[in-house]
Formats: sequence, C-alpha cells, structure tokens
Amino acid sequence: MASLPSEQPGSMDYTADHYAKTASFVFSDEFTAPIVSWLNASPGDRIVDVGCGSGELTVKIQDAVGPEGFVLGVDYNEDMITKASENGVKNTLICDVQNFQIPPAISEEKSFDAAFSNAALHWCKRNPSGVLEGVKRVLKDGGRFVCEMGGYTNCIGVRIGLYHAVRKRGFNPGDMDPWYFPSIEEYQTLLQTAGFRVDTISLVPRLTSLKDGGLRGWLQLFARGTFLKSFNDVDAEAIMDEVVQMCEIDCKDQAGNWSMMYVRLRFAATLVS
Repeated sequence: MASLPSEQPGSMDYTADHYAKTASFVFSDEFTAPIVSWLNASPGDRIVDVGCGSGELTVKIQDAVGPEGFVLGVDYNEDMITKASENGVKNTLICDVQNFQIPPAISEEKSFDAAFSNAALHWCKRNPSGVLEGVKRVLKDGGRFVCEMGGYTNCIGVRIGLYHAVRKRGFNPGDMDPWYFPSIEEYQTLLQTAGFRVDTISLVPRLTSLKDGGLRGWLQLFARGTFLKSFNDVDAEAIMDEVVQMCEIDCKDQAGNWSMMYVRLRFAATLVS
C-alpha cells in the first residue's frame, strides 16, 4: 500500500446548517421517537446528551425535565454547539467524548440520572471504551444509558464503494475509515466491561431516504472531510463520483430517488458498578 498523500484542508463544509440541510433525518421524529421514548425523561432528571449536535433532541429532553431538571449538551464540533445554543440548549460543553470529563464548575461527577446519545458514537473509533468510561464517571450508580448509533452493516454498499475506490489508488482504506460500526456482541461486551448491565440491545435496519443532493451530497457531508480528508479536491471528487456510479444500481430507484440502508445499534443499559 502507498503512503497517505499530504493532508489537504478539503472542501467539506461541515457546519450545523449544512448538516441540517443534508441529514435532517438524523434528528427527525420519524427516526428518533423510539430512542427518545426509551429515555423517558421526567421532570427533575439530570441528563447528559453525548454528541448532541445542533441540539434538536437536546431541547426536547430539556423540555421534558422542566426547570427543576438539568440537561447538558456535549459535542466536539464548536459550530454544532453554537447552533445548539441558538436552538435553545441552555447548558453546553465542547468536549471529545472519547475523553469525556465534565468540569467541576458545570457539574459534579456521578450526578446525572441518565446519559443519552443519538447518531454520535459511531464517530468514536479511536477509543470507544473511553466513551463508556466517561459516561460511567458522570452517571449516578443505577443511572441509565440510552443510545442509538451506527451498527454492524451500517451504510453497506456505500462503505464498500469507498474501500474499493481508495484501495485501487494504492492506499489502505482501513487507515482512513472514520467509522465504528460494532456488532451486538462487541458492544455488549464493552458495556459490560465498563460496569453496565445491558437491559436491551439490538440492530435495527432502516432504509433512509437521501433528500438533498442524493448520495453525492451525503458523501460530501460525511466522507469528504473524514474518510477522504487526506486527498486533494480533484482526487476526492473523482472518488466520490466513482462511489456514486457504483452504488446507483442498489441505492437509486427508477424515479431517481436515492436511499441508503442504515443499520442502527440501539441499546439501553444501567450502571451497576
């Protein structure tokens, strides 16, 4: 395999507005109602939203706990946190959740009743165990952790296309792949090792329509600045075009509408030690 090309800044505009335009399905009621209902936020609860993004779901949780409760939205992306505040999230923290620690000025450790996460932890490939250790630090004993993330076989076909296009150019796609899509068995073991009792865990297939920009728009948002960040614009454009062409047979219908097969790992767990 060839060595990586020099890293380029890339052209992906990963702003909160771009995210909302291309991937609003991430926080849509249609797809998030099950996981929000599992959280069952109640008045007075203290809840941390791990990877809150632009805060649409965080605000709903905030409304559910009421003025006597406390909700903290945590995200690594500064623009997302700014947007979350604009959307009405009262308490926010910029933090890499793979090394998750809440400053004492915001909250004491082991003071939260629940942790929630939607569509975030599959970006934590570097240290997935670190996420769970961080959640463990902030939860009370008996606290609950409710999460949905990309799971085993998520984005099947599209991910294969990226691997093929990158590998044929002489590079190792495994070194570039930013995603962590674990199986039930793998993530259940991580949870148990971290001291959680797994109350329920499953893989949920979900056909997801790509409304704005089709697959090309999805790749520009999610792959250009991550999977393809080391390529210059010309090479990255060629790779994305190639992936789009490869995936048309399975991801584009006769009317020209694009969809992807998302597979979500959904779980609820309780901290027991």
